[in-house]
Amino acid sequence: MVVSIHQLDDGAWLSVNDSRSVPVSELWLLARHDFCDCEPADFLAEGFVEVGVDWPDVEGRIAGQCVQCGASGVTGWLALGRVERESEEFHRVDPSSVHVPERRTRLATPSE
Repeated sequence: MVVSIHQLDDGAWLSVNDSRSVPVSELWLLARHDFCDCEPADFLAEGFVEVGVDWPDVEGRIAGQCVQCGASGVTGWLALGRVERESEEFHRVDPSSVHVPERRTRLATPSE
């Protein structure tokens, strides 16, 4: 199975299978992040810096700024969507839901 993923228009769009799927200029709600001191941060996406696949998730690092405090920079890895195995159809995430940057790791430490 081959899925084509590209940044278009100098990082303004994420293209999946030759279809513009995720734009910038959206507000993302970030929790447990190190972007700024706001918790949660209202992050305005200004451009995709890096995209990648952690199958079946499509992830990216996004340049932008916090609309609360004005801090600007680049996020950690954010899930942008998921590719269905059978249909190869891409389903993007809702940027207004809460997102935690960085690739997933165990969220809790098992008791000893």
